[in-house]
Amino acid sequence: MTSTEPRITLNPLRHRVQVTIGDTRLADTTRALELRERGYPPRFYVPREEVRMDRLTRSDTVTHCPFKGDAAYFSFDDRADVAWSYEQPLEGMQTIAGYLAFDDDKALVTEVP
Repeated sequence: MTSTEPRITLNPLRHRVQVTIGDTRLADTTRALELRERGYPPRFYVPREEVRMDRLTRSDTVTHCPFKGDAAYFSFDDRADVAWSYEQPLEGMQTIAGYLAFDDDKALVTEVP
């Protein structure tokens, strides 16, 4: 049986999303996107201009998703690969260009009503 649901859906959020590591707030936005991909937990993608990019360092890690493209990773202090970005996403996923997603195991990503 095949699913008629799309593999990936993107929806703008209507409330605030904040990203914190330790005592540092790295992002605070009301323009996040929620990306849902079958088989994975939902992720919030935050516009790069609302992320403290001055606190993140590009790492050497790159991964490939056959549906989204190549992801570049960013570290925070001594915490490796806390966030990733599809800087040149594949066709159909261009909406997430210029956005970062954060690893829920390494950053506190919260929705604020």
